[in-house]
Amino acid sequence: MHVIDSHTGGEPTRVILSGGPDLGAGTIEEQAQILARDHGDWINAVLAEPRGQPAMVAALLVPPTSPGSVTGVIYFDPAAVIGMCGHGTIGLAVTLAHMGKIGLGAHTIDTRAGSVGIELLAGNAVRVRNIESRLISPAFQIDVPGFGPVTGDVAYGGNWFYIIDPSPIAVETKNIRAMTDLAVAIREAINGQRAPGPGEAMIDHVIFQHAVPDPSVHSRSFVLCPDDTYDRSPCGTGSSARLACLAAAGTLEPGKIITHESVIGSRFDVSYQPGPNGGVLPTLQGKAHIMSEAQLVFDPADPFRTGVPL
Repeated sequence: MHVIDSHTGGEPTRVILSGGPDLGAGTIEEQAQILARDHGDWINAVLAEPRGQPAMVAALLVPPTSPGSVTGVIYFDPAAVIGMCGHGTIGLAVTLAHMGKIGLGAHTIDTRAGSVGIELLAGNAVRVRNIESRLISPAFQIDVPGFGPVTGDVAYGGNWFYIIDPSPIAVETKNIRAMTDLAVAIREAINGQRAPGPGEAMIDHVIFQHAVPDPSVHSRSFVLCPDDTYDRSPCGTGSSARLACLAAAGTLEPGKIITHESVIGSRFDVSYQPGPNGGVLPTLQGKAHIMSEAQLVFDPADPFRTGVPL
């Protein structure tokens, strides 16, 4: 299996160029469903230890479905096949450039969530024009066993988020373990207490958002991903969902660029324009760096051929 690994703001992306399973010739959504249903061991083998690492997301290249698109892609982590991945799209763009597949300028890729615009800039920077994002349920209150009531916004940015602002715990690296435990409990509580509406899905990400003293940064976030690890980057789909909340609240005007910072200090510059269906069209800018290019080997005699069980 031929892979190229990169990181975007500290969050790793593994682009799978060849050696993936046969997913048929359906739509990207249909292929993603087959991947999730039939290939759990393969997903674990690719991303879990010893070949992978915590927080790694994979980008499996598939044929594009839209005229003019560079490629199709299915994103997944060890716990879920996801709709879209902002940091992964930045990593994918830099990987495609590394391969000589794209040059500076605008391009399009097809994802499970829809077609996404990418613009390759100088210095490993990428600008992503995400799908339309929207606020679903503002100020949705839940009761978290052992903690108490929590209020947050349910929003969609290519994945499904519950966003709590301000964070109940200071968003600092020393609190990562405590934030992880609380975010897992919150996700379990909201999915137990809220039924998704038509066209909606279960919440798979939780965000703790908090202000920071640095006037150049709008806010800092901790993002819990489906595999119970935290996003090292500011999270592209999470930033998109957050922009939808800010727009709905009237606290951020269209076109104004703000900086989102992750819990480890990496940053995305983000903004939005009004969307055609009442949401927002987010733009995210960040940098990615290539780390390695490799052939993954799956020895039949290896007791951990399918990865360390999660």
